[in-house]
Amino acid sequence: MELAYIPSPSRGVLYLGPIPLRGYAFCIIIGVFVAVWLGNRRWIARGGRAGTVADIAVWAVPFGLVGGRLYHVITDYELYFSEGRDWVDAFKVWEGGLGIWGAIALGAVGAWIGCRRRGIALPAYADAIAPGIALAQAIGRWGNWFNQELYGKATDLPWALHITSSTDGRLPGYYHPTFLYESLWCIGVALLVIWADRRFKLGHGRAFALYVAAYCAGRGWIEYMRIDDAHHVLGLRLNVWTAIVVFVLAVTYIVVSAKKRPGREEIVEPGAAEDGSDAGTDGESVKSEEPADAKAESESGAAAESGTEAALKDEEKSEAADDTADKTADETESAGKKS
Repeated sequence: MELAYIPSPSRGVLYLGPIPLRGYAFCIIIGVFVAVWLGNRRWIARGGRAGTVADIAVWAVPFGLVGGRLYHVITDYELYFSEGRDWVDAFKVWEGGLGIWGAIALGAVGAWIGCRRRGIALPAYADAIAPGIALAQAIGRWGNWFNQELYGKATDLPWALHITSSTDGRLPGYYHPTFLYESLWCIGVALLVIWADRRFKLGHGRAFALYVAAYCAGRGWIEYMRIDDAHHVLGLRLNVWTAIVVFVLAVTYIVVSAKKRPGREEIVEPGAAEDGSDAGTDGESVKSEEPADAKAESESGAAAESGTEAALKDEEKSEAADDTADKTADETESAGKKS
């Protein structure tokens, strides 16, 4: 008998009267709110407008949920379309099954649409919300704990996960809590991105790329520990290969982007100052630059004003010189008369 272990919940759904509150869905909802909250703070700190992150999330979140479900259903199609299965189950998102790869890919499409509507560059928005996405994943992984799914190999470690009602036909027992490993890893990824962004002033999508690369590095070894059914390619689980490929692409983007677009772009949204959106995440005041047109107009006005003042001074000097010349002429004429 284990002296210590992580217990599994007796059920994955609570009822508020007639309304079912499923743990899996609840974790996802909390994760979305955390991502929007942190993303909003980071966006404002960069000079953006309050509420922009939430407005774009209205597009990104639904697209992400659809993308995550599509990836899961496509890569595990036999769970829904093989003999004896009901294809209607493919729509039961609350029972688990969201692939992060599809969620990020299609969620990016939704974010792009939202950014286009607001006149904002997608890379800048992605940098702002990157740590929040990692925290959302950390929270969302606890939905697997409620469903007693996606655990690792059997173990006798003190933090083993006690599975009591497996949904994949395996015997109850003690297994590696891979959901917990990934949750902790995602928290570390969020902290890493926040630190690196402050230290190196990451811009043009590099903070988001760092999040992707760091997450893939952890997902690779955590995925390798899982024992749930999955497709294999050359002896490795499909998600392990996906993590490797996406990791390489993310690192490549960081290197190439740093050479082509060093530094961090300025984020300026009309009305940001009116909203009082000038407090950064560290409590520091953040001053947005003027728009280019306003700045040029201000500079040209200052130049015109300087030119006018210079012309007036020249005119005054000219008049003074004329007065001096007239006075000299009068004195000369007077001296001639006297002589």
